[in-house]
Amino acid sequence: MSSQEKPIQPRILSIAGSDSSGGAGIQADTKTITVLGGYAMTAITAVTAQDTTGVHKIALLEPGMVAAQVTACLQDIGADAVKIGMLGSPEIAEAVLGALEGFEGPVVFDPVMVATSGASLADEATIASFERWLTRAEVVTPNLPELEALAGHSCPTGQDVIEAALAIARKHGCAVLAKGGHSADDLMVDRLVFPHDAVAEWEGERIDTPHTHGTGCTMSAAIATLLGHGQDLRHAVELSRKFVRQAIEAAPGFGKGNGPLGHNRVGRG
Repeated sequence: MSSQEKPIQPRILSIAGSDSSGGAGIQADTKTITVLGGYAMTAITAVTAQDTTGVHKIALLEPGMVAAQVTACLQDIGADAVKIGMLGSPEIAEAVLGALEGFEGPVVFDPVMVATSGASLADEATIASFERWLTRAEVVTPNLPELEALAGHSCPTGQDVIEAALAIARKHGCAVLAKGGHSADDLMVDRLVFPHDAVAEWEGERIDTPHTHGTGCTMSAAIATLLGHGQDLRHAVELSRKFVRQAIEAAPGFGKGNGPLGHNRVGRG
C-alpha cells in the first residue's frame, strides 16, 4: 500500500501491558479497536497476572523486544494511529520512543500509573520519563490522580483541574483530556484542554457499578481508533465517551471485584 492510499480500515497499534483477565491493557485495547472498526496490532510491554481483584505479579519485557514489536508492525503493515498505555520502565519508554521515530500519525498517550485495583504500574523513574511522551503525543488522557502526579500538585476543584491541564498542554504542545471518573461527585466532568487554551467539557451522571475495570485503556484506545478513522480530536473524544459509558452499562458482571466492560455488547441491545 502506498502512502497515498487510504486503508480499508484504520490500522491501530496499541503499546501496553497484557491483562491476563482480559479486562484492561492490550486485551481491552484490542476489543475496543475491533468493535470500532479498526485493525488492532499490539506491542506488549509487560505480562501481568491480573484479575478483577488486583494485579498479582508483573514481568516486564526486555526493552529491545518491545521496540522490535513496534518496528515489525510499522515496517510491514504500518499504522494510522498509536495508543500508548503501560510502559513499565524508563528503558522501555525510551526504546518505544526510538522505535516510533519517523511515525507521523497521531499518538494517544494514557499515562498509566495505577490499576483500577490500586496496584502501582509505574515507579517514580518511569513517571519522570513521561515528560518526553507528553511532548510526543497529540493527546494525553490522565485521570485525576494521574493529572495531579503530572502537575505536581493536587486539583481539588474543577478550575484547578483546568489550570493544571492547561499548564501541561502549553508546556508540551499536546491536548490534555482530564477524565473526571475519580472525582467524588455524582456528576462527572471530562475536560479536553488544548495548548491554545480552548476547553471542551462533557458532563455525565456516575453509573452505579463496580464493573469499571479497563475504562481508561478503553477510552484511549477508542480515541486512537477514531482518530485513525479521520475524526477530529474533539469529536473522537465525544464518541469515545459514549462508547465507554455504553460498555460500562453492558458489563457482563464477571469476577469478584472490579469487573470488565462489555465491549462487544455495545449496540447489540
